[in-house]
Amino acid sequence: MQLLFFGLFSVAYTLTLMGNAAIVCAVWWDQRLHTPMYIFLGNFSFLEICYVSTTVPNMLANFLSTSKSVSFVGCFTQFYFFFSFGYDEGFYLCIMAFDRCLAICRPLHYPRIMTKELYTGLIIFGWSGGLILFLTPVVFISQLPYCGPNIISHFVCDPVPLMMLSCSEDTTTQLIYSTFNVIFMIGTFIFILCSYAVVILTVLWIPSAASKRKAFSTCTSHLAVVFLFYGSIMVMYVSPGSKHSVKMQKVVTLFYSVVTPLCNPLIYSLRNKEMKAALRKIFRTEQATHKI
Repeated sequence: MQLLFFGLFSVAYTLTLMGNAAIVCAVWWDQRLHTPMYIFLGNFSFLEICYVSTTVPNMLANFLSTSKSVSFVGCFTQFYFFFSFGYDEGFYLCIMAFDRCLAICRPLHYPRIMTKELYTGLIIFGWSGGLILFLTPVVFISQLPYCGPNIISHFVCDPVPLMMLSCSEDTTTQLIYSTFNVIFMIGTFIFILCSYAVVILTVLWIPSAASKRKAFSTCTSHLAVVFLFYGSIMVMYVSPGSKHSVKMQKVVTLFYSVVTPLCNPLIYSLRNKEMKAALRKIFRTEQATHKI
């Protein structure tokens, strides 16, 4: 079974890297995609590569290993980057929602508002926000006393099983961690929903049917990614995590750490004509190069 899982998740990981890397390359090479919307999408796709690479390679190595061990420092390093990049994904989804809201609701003012300085600042915030914010809960959880057992029934260093290994029940640390999660998840999710609600109301007033279809196509692809990401993490971390069975925790974590990054490139590329055209152009160039 472990060899079967290794093969299955190796394919999923490879496809995830290829799909997100294709979007990054398309945005980088195609001049028509050098707009804030696609620049944000390119950064989001690169973030997905970083996010999935924090857990899957180690999981694949464990499928072939008999010890399946991780050092204390290695465990908390994975924990920090996995959840920091997860926070960054939420911030980028907010940034992309804000960008679409501004572009559709204030089209004449969009070039003046969304300047290079603004979208550069948003990109920097999208990458650094999670890395800075998640330092606090990681430091607090790492300071808990761990005196055994030292076995985590999980394929990642997840905070719930980590805190269950602690010798003392530190309610302050648990409260800080839960507060961070609730504020981040609920806050960003409400911001995204409100942004797209305003967009949908604006689109309904657009007289052109073609413009309506284009706007709805872009928004539905973004919302599909939002619900995939937030649906699974809210089940895991906003609902009472301690009530979930170990198997349930693994399945939900597997969904948002492996399945969602795999689906995102398909959703964005299949629902976007400009992205599909850019990807076809890249593949035609590659084929021509190989023929020469």
